[in-house]
Amino acid sequence: MSIAIPAEKLHMRLDGDSMVIGIKHVAKLIVISIIACCAVLVCTMFMNFYLDIQGISGEITPGQVQVFYDAQVSTAKVVCLVSGGCLLATSVVMLFFYIKHYIDVHKKELGILKALGYSDLKVAKNFWVFGLSVFFGAAAGFCGAYLIIPTFYRVQNEDHILPGITVHFHISLLLCLVVLPTVFFAVLSVFYACLKLRRPVLGLLREQEVYSAAKRKKKRRESNGTMPFLEEMRRNTLRSRKTLVFFIIFASFCYSSMTQMSLGMDDLGSVMMGIMTLIIGVILACTTLFLAVATVVNGNKKSIAMMRVFGYSQKECCNALLSGYRPMAYIGFAVGSVYQYALLKIMVTVVFKDMEGMPEYSFDVPGMLISLVSFLFLYEMVMYYCSQKIKKVSIKEIMSE
Repeated sequence: MSIAIPAEKLHMRLDGDSMVIGIKHVAKLIVISIIACCAVLVCTMFMNFYLDIQGISGEITPGQVQVFYDAQVSTAKVVCLVSGGCLLATSVVMLFFYIKHYIDVHKKELGILKALGYSDLKVAKNFWVFGLSVFFGAAAGFCGAYLIIPTFYRVQNEDHILPGITVHFHISLLLCLVVLPTVFFAVLSVFYACLKLRRPVLGLLREQEVYSAAKRKKKRRESNGTMPFLEEMRRNTLRSRKTLVFFIIFASFCYSSMTQMSLGMDDLGSVMMGIMTLIIGVILACTTLFLAVATVVNGNKKSIAMMRVFGYSQKECCNALLSGYRPMAYIGFAVGSVYQYALLKIMVTVVFKDMEGMPEYSFDVPGMLISLVSFLFLYEMVMYYCSQKIKKVSIKEIMSE
């Protein structure tokens, strides 16, 4: 991610209150916006449906109508808790990653500000604008949900088991799903930036990393080994970028769980829900996967240049930097397969257990194979794109920096 504020373009007010991190910098956090959009879209649809069917609770008669009503209420709660909670946690991790990356890239500029007398809090408070990435995504998801809600209501009650459900606008949802997340992420951005800025000024100016005694000892122990260079490079890339390992696992998890769930929606849900699940899963997987792999390449350009100077081929460079993430992707895919099976099994055997005509659910092996083959194709296409970026790394440009 490049959200640079060159030293000559550090804008500061005459009273010395702040440097400016512009809206253009927030635009770089598009992955967080996409995740927020998907989370708010799903939660708004189901929470709005939950609030609206509360209004017809007095018209529900005992029997299958009551069973269906209770199942719809439980479904709305489960979907919001599972999808909203998972995507919220992922957004927090990504926000921390972006802020840490920004500070690491601009150590000199931030060190200059601290040397001029700015406190950590005074510099960190400008990071509140990172919360705008959540606002843009949440607002888009909220508006998109109200465009889909009329159709969603019809699908949820397509057999007309429940009385007619009228769509209402709930201002409480706007506050809970758009305003509060924006404020929360803005405050969290300032707090985390303040923690990451607690470094010595000279360390920032000299761009020195802060190593603990344990890390230094571990680094010396690893350097004394006889591991082949390419293998050591591959392992060090994984160890130094643990957050990106999480992103790779999350991307494959999303693709695996969402695509397999969408393939099973014909019997357990609706075509509309299947299509929505598929689109959300593919978008989350593609954006997160591309972010992770592209960041690995951009963060190792100097290493790539040096490897090419010493005669390593493009294939060897790609294997050293990217091949270590492939097992992580497979792990994420396997976890996603287990997760979607467990979730749908719970929905069938617990939430809809009293509904008549509910089919038995078993693991969909053909669906898993379709998802696996398509994921392998997607993953290898991203790897190929990044290998071409490695090929285009200019040795002259890197060495002249």
